Amino acid sequence: MISCPYGFRVLDSKAGKRILINYGAALAGYAACEEKAEPHREAYLSAFVYDDDFRWHLQTTGSTRDFKGRCWSQWLWFDLDREGDLQGVLNETRQLAMGLVERYRLDENNLLLFFSGAKGFHVGLPTGLWAPESSTTFHRVARRMAERRAEETGVIIDAGVYDKVRLFRAPNSRHPKTGLYKRQLSFDELMNLKIEAIRKLAEQPEPFELPASAQRNDLATTDWLGAMQQVEQQIQARQQRQAVNDRPTLNRLTLEFIQNGAKKGDRHRLLFSAAKNLAEFDCPSVLAHALLSESALDSGLSPSDVRRQIDCGLTHQEGGDSHG
Repeated sequence: MISCPYGFRVLDSKAGKRILINYGAALAGYAACEEKAEPHREAYLSAFVYDDDFRWHLQTTGSTRDFKGRCWSQWLWFDLDREGDLQGVLNETRQLAMGLVERYRLDENNLLLFFSGAKGFHVGLPTGLWAPESSTTFHRVARRMAERRAEETGVIIDAGVYDKVRLFRAPNSRHPKTGLYKRQLSFDELMNLKIEAIRKLAEQPEPFELPASAQRNDLATTDWLGAMQQVEQQIQARQQRQAVNDRPTLNRLTLEFIQNGAKKGDRHRLLFSAAKNLAEFDCPSVLAHALLSESALDSGLSPSDVRRQIDCGLTHQEGGDSHG
């Protein structure tokens, strides 16, 4: 397996400088609340890790933008959040965590669980269950597998967090708006504590131990290979379309979303997909928001969710920096 030790860190603002790091050391530092991690500051780590090609790219260009190389992750992340409904998100996070434990016969302590410090929760499933290789499409396969697990458990996840150079809020870092910290939760705390108690815990950072490696699981391997096959089929289909006609095509689902919106359970995914499709035409951001926002709002999404999904779809297509 190609070694992927590198990640990047951003301090104080999502738009801040991308700083090259040894990802494992940085994550361990935040987990231990080490002084050099500066937990009192707003901070982000990359959602994925990278090889020497990324180090060269960042040091040469000063940016993560347009990086097309390999990536990998020790965790398959699920990001659940929703404006104004933290209890509903907590219920869905519990549902997802229990579903993962049951499907892959996990020890409850194998999952890495967080309250984000604001409006949601993060669930980390150890990829050691299937030991995937790094690849140029790892992030896309991760997204497909996560979407499938979310669909099966009946929860809504943020599909925009699987960009190759996505930012993810660092553990034990302070949220700039709420003043709360991204706080690790045990499985028991997630399943049993009330919202008020979880928010109380998040008033201070707290050291925690990273979960031990999980044992290989045949079903997890099958799920990953299935997601990989779907991504490969999507790539091949796109290449075939381009070979026939080099011009982009407005998808039927994009037209249907503009006209009719989408039902609960499909809203986030279809809005993201529609924005990504529009980006193939170099659609200006203002026009994309004008075309998609009304239907998305009519479908029941909050204004902040609408803005984020459209922006994620547009930037995903461009391969630019993603802020999380």
